[in-house]
Amino acid sequence: MTLSTLKRTVFTVLFLSVFSFGFAKDAKEQGDDEKFDAKSMIMHHVKDAYGMHIITFNEGKEDEKHITIPLPVILWTDNGLTTFMSSEFHHDYHGHEVVEKNGGKFVNVHEKVYQLNEGETEVKLDEEGHPTNAERPIDISITRNVFMMWVSVIVLILIFFAAAKSYKKSKNNVPSGIGSFVEPLVVFVRDEIAKPMIGEHKYKRYMPYLLTVFFFIWINNIFGLIPILNGANLSGNIAFTMVLALFTFIITTFSGNKNYWKHIFWMPGVPVPMKIFLMPIELIGIFTKPISLMIRLFANITAGHIIILALMSLIFIFKTWAVAPVSVAFSLFIGIIEIVVTAIQAYIFTVLSALYFGMATEEAHH
Repeated sequence: MTLSTLKRTVFTVLFLSVFSFGFAKDAKEQGDDEKFDAKSMIMHHVKDAYGMHIITFNEGKEDEKHITIPLPVILWTDNGLTTFMSSEFHHDYHGHEVVEKNGGKFVNVHEKVYQLNEGETEVKLDEEGHPTNAERPIDISITRNVFMMWVSVIVLILIFFAAAKSYKKSKNNVPSGIGSFVEPLVVFVRDEIAKPMIGEHKYKRYMPYLLTVFFFIWINNIFGLIPILNGANLSGNIAFTMVLALFTFIITTFSGNKNYWKHIFWMPGVPVPMKIFLMPIELIGIFTKPISLMIRLFANITAGHIIILALMSLIFIFKTWAVAPVSVAFSLFIGIIEIVVTAIQAYIFTVLSALYFGMATEEAHH
């Protein structure tokens, strides 16, 4: 084994160990309770949040201190626009901390902000944990997922500006630095995805979108694996994947030529009864394609987080460190798979989008 290979191996093990420890830390927050609820802990982790929790010092003691990145909570209530920082909840998401702003009282219940009804001083929950004396205002807050989405956009802009700069400095159009990393990926998307799926003559108009979704999904999937970011699960948010799938649907619909729509509404080359039979199926297929894109990305990214958290939860369910080696070992294994999945899911979404564009623009064969 060479020295460089050894360094990469050590780095990978350390990263995955910290990665697994980050999930174990979240499990421990609830594992110290008398009755450990694995389901609520897992769902709390994979859901969006109003702040970026980094680490907790002296947990469970009087001088407990949370290190967080507070984010703005932006609400529209009967009294108009109401804003405050998420730090005013003091890391509470059980509804105990009441924030009074702009004539209203607000609580955070399972990462959802509620406004208490007039005259109420504390939130009351039913058997399922839903507030009975509070209503949800219009919420346009900058949550953890929104914040990380902006961060990923800034990172991508910096990467591609740096790559473009390396091309300008190069005398023979051979990039260096970050450009040497980006170029093979761009060429891969062009030669292995766009050209085969769309065609030599029409692929160029779709390249900006295909490159955008490929890098955007990939980098956000990677951010979701970094424990210090508290696993910002952007690709595991159904609203995020829905918007991306909607963009693919809109581009496909407006790119469709006469031949594409003819195959949907009046399939050529088959008897008339079969044309009538196939028409509703093909019509439904227009909508099932983006739905499958949405669910596939959402489910695969979320599943990885849930599996790792479930494995770490075994330590607190059995209340013994004896299962820790097994839980950590399997978590590391799943963590390695997760790193690969980050790229695979970006690739699959891009390939299927290109395939739909190719189907929409394909000319009739004579």
